[in-house]
Amino acid sequence: MKYRSTRGQIEGQSFESVVLEGLAADGGLYIPEQLPALPSDWQSTWSKLTFAELATELISLFVGDDMSHSEVAALVTKSYSTFNTADVTPLVSLDPNSNTHILELFHGPTFAFKDVALQFLGNLFEFFLERRNAQGSGHKITVVGATSGDTGSAAIYGLRGKKNVSVFILHPKGRVSPIQEAQMTTVLDDNVHNVSVTGTFDDCQDIVKQLFGRPAFKKEHSLGAINSINWARILAQITYYFYAYFALVRQGVKDPKPVFVVPSGNFGDILAGFYARSLGLPVGKLVIATNANDILDRFLKSGRYEKNSEQGVLATPSPAMDILVSSNFERFLWYLARDYEVPASVTDREQREAQAGKIISQWMDRLKSEGSFAVSPQALEAARQIFWSSNCNDTQTYDTIAKYYARKPSSYLLDPHTAVGVYVAETLRSDINRLGNSDVHTICLSTAHPAKFSEAVLKAVNENGHHLDFKSILPPPFVGLLEKPRRCFECDNSVDAVADYIVKIAAGSE
Repeated sequence: MKYRSTRGQIEGQSFESVVLEGLAADGGLYIPEQLPALPSDWQSTWSKLTFAELATELISLFVGDDMSHSEVAALVTKSYSTFNTADVTPLVSLDPNSNTHILELFHGPTFAFKDVALQFLGNLFEFFLERRNAQGSGHKITVVGATSGDTGSAAIYGLRGKKNVSVFILHPKGRVSPIQEAQMTTVLDDNVHNVSVTGTFDDCQDIVKQLFGRPAFKKEHSLGAINSINWARILAQITYYFYAYFALVRQGVKDPKPVFVVPSGNFGDILAGFYARSLGLPVGKLVIATNANDILDRFLKSGRYEKNSEQGVLATPSPAMDILVSSNFERFLWYLARDYEVPASVTDREQREAQAGKIISQWMDRLKSEGSFAVSPQALEAARQIFWSSNCNDTQTYDTIAKYYARKPSSYLLDPHTAVGVYVAETLRSDINRLGNSDVHTICLSTAHPAKFSEAVLKAVNENGHHLDFKSILPPPFVGLLEKPRRCFECDNSVDAVADYIVKIAAGSE
């Protein structure tokens, strides 16, 4: 198994190298050169596997010779032992009348879906570094990431105390929830460094990309990526799409072909669904659910990928989705470029892939200089065959939270991101039903525990005439969290300021 960059200048990379490197040197994102084939009997032999066993089988398909099956199994078992349920990502019924389910992805140590990937990635970093250092090389890695809230805490909890790893997490000042900020800044391990940036999540993400774009700095500090630009993040998330499918099978659903509705910002979560579908998982549709920051929804409606530069990033009750550009979308765009933008007269596979890389580079340059680019009608139609999309405004988010909390006797408390997904599922109900004569199953991915967004949830419930005693749903790790000591470096929106801070920490002078 080898990997290539979406920008076309780098190929033949091993799994280990793409995990440790994160972002390709040409600015692209790593993707598999070829997707592996599932075992012919996967639907029967995998149907009764635990989550960790299923993850082992799927991940092993992508690691090549870099890890043995037993090494993957040990790492996966260690990673998911930190979750508070044996199912890891349980599937629960939200509305039996419409066959709507919630895939709860918030049972990890930071109560967000990103724990599924980052518990694994943290152990993966440590595994590869320890193996390299067994030869006496003294190899270390400096992990740098940007967060709109959940990635940061999940990354920190996945990397805290890891040998040979330092982690720097940038978050936009005042644009993450109080619980999210406290989860990050109260971790005082020596290898963890929080950076509060005056700006938006996109500003933080741009700083990270600029740091990776400085070859000398990247080499000197052995920069590694924790954001979903790191392929291992996407890989780990593929598992819960298969696990949800098998959960339906175990419930007696015959030959399910579920629709997955995914609250979407940076496109990493739903991209894992795209890869699951590409591997052969029966999927009705993948539905992109956005808030007011709707670049993905606008793309599927118009075929133009365009920054909303005049408004900038809009603050919403679902801050983890408050983005201007979805960085992971580049991976999906590469497949569109290869299959629908390269002229049909180019029949050689390697030539088509090389030209796809050039097209992606041109699109990304145009996005940076002009703020947008458009794909061909053929490419847009191909995207629509896989994805549907819709958006949800703030009022609709609050109303959806209140609606399901007030429902009797089966009250369910949604976090604001999950509420966006559930609302979109409702608006597309008639379209979804037409896929399977009203018996199709809809799975809404629940990305965070509602306690992580107490202000939004309390506003939604209490302003709609209901009452919620928030302490009754507060997970034990959150009790007293806001009062704990904190450590955080504050700086302007400047790549130089962040780089200087990393240098000072590395030199032991900060």
